[in-house]
Amino acid sequence: MKAKVRIVLLVVLLVAGCDAPERQVDTRVPNSAPATASAAPAPRTELTVVAAGDLLVHPPLTEQAALDARRNGRDGHDFTEVLAAVRPRVSAADLAICHMETPLAEPEGPFTGWPTFSVPPQLADAAAWAGFDTCSTASNHSLDTGVAGIARTLDNLDRVGLRYTGTARSAAEAARPNVLDVAGVKVGQLSYTLSFNGIELPAGRPWAANRIDQDAILAEARRARAAGAEIVILSLHWGTEYQNEPNGDQLDLARLLLGSDEIDLIVGHHAHVVQPFEKIGSKWVAYGMGNLTTRFGDGSPENTQDAVVPEFTFRRTATGRWEVTDVTVLPTWMEYRPVARVVDLAAAMTDPRLSAGQRTHYARIHQRIVGYLGMRGAIEAGLRTPH
Repeated sequence: MKAKVRIVLLVVLLVAGCDAPERQVDTRVPNSAPATASAAPAPRTELTVVAAGDLLVHPPLTEQAALDARRNGRDGHDFTEVLAAVRPRVSAADLAICHMETPLAEPEGPFTGWPTFSVPPQLADAAAWAGFDTCSTASNHSLDTGVAGIARTLDNLDRVGLRYTGTARSAAEAARPNVLDVAGVKVGQLSYTLSFNGIELPAGRPWAANRIDQDAILAEARRARAAGAEIVILSLHWGTEYQNEPNGDQLDLARLLLGSDEIDLIVGHHAHVVQPFEKIGSKWVAYGMGNLTTRFGDGSPENTQDAVVPEFTFRRTATGRWEVTDVTVLPTWMEYRPVARVVDLAAAMTDPRLSAGQRTHYARIHQRIVGYLGMRGAIEAGLRTPH
């Protein structure tokens, strides 16, 4: 923040009689010290970036948010209690990135689930409350409710002060890269998806949502660099649903994009399960972070409730480039009963207030998630998880 310097001028008015001799007044301030400018803060050499999996809302989770709102004496929907467990980690980061999987509806609805989603707009409020700063919005559900749904979603993100990228209301908005000032360091975020579930982009609006295209991604990354971005992070909605292993397209695209000078980190979505992290050269890719929030039907595979909230520490190298030098991953689990809540597994599996059986249950899930994370050598490359 720039220091504000105020200069105060003291004017002394001496009123003399008509016949009194004129007196000279010394206006100098005795013993005044010379003015000094405050030292500028040293430029940052380290930043922490937290990312999270899909914010996905099915009708039972909408019902939970309505119940939480009524319990707290409010109308509408309240997702803050659902997200409360991750708020400390998210809000502590220098930059926190979320993924808005589905379009937001009008406050009164209608609210719908798969295959055409439209979810309560208070999800944006909860994301901001949790401490997220910017969201990716390109997903296979971006066009579920057409251009009106895109506009509602972005209008609500504007309303709560969240930045975004991946969908747009105008060509000018689509062409403008999302570059954030993070503690004096400019960070660009990009967002692209593999498909729109067979829905065509609206006529005359090819810019409404970003479909994965390596040339388009690199071109936007270069625009972000031209706008001053020192770090560029790419959010990709990709992969094979319900498959923990990344598919061949993911592996190939990650290597191509991270092999360029334009992309510094890739964080992935869409698979609805946790996929591994991998270090490629000096850079990292999180192939899939799972569903931060979800409520699949009873009987769905338990690992669809798995998620991770990674923190990437960027440090400025001797060359002036930024590089991820530390990765810590918090495994989470979307518990459905007795109430729908995101569970911090590291905290839960050691919580003395819980029964031994509950702690063992959470420890087993934690171990499963860590196994997925390490499928491509991430543990050996330095990835750490809380215990």
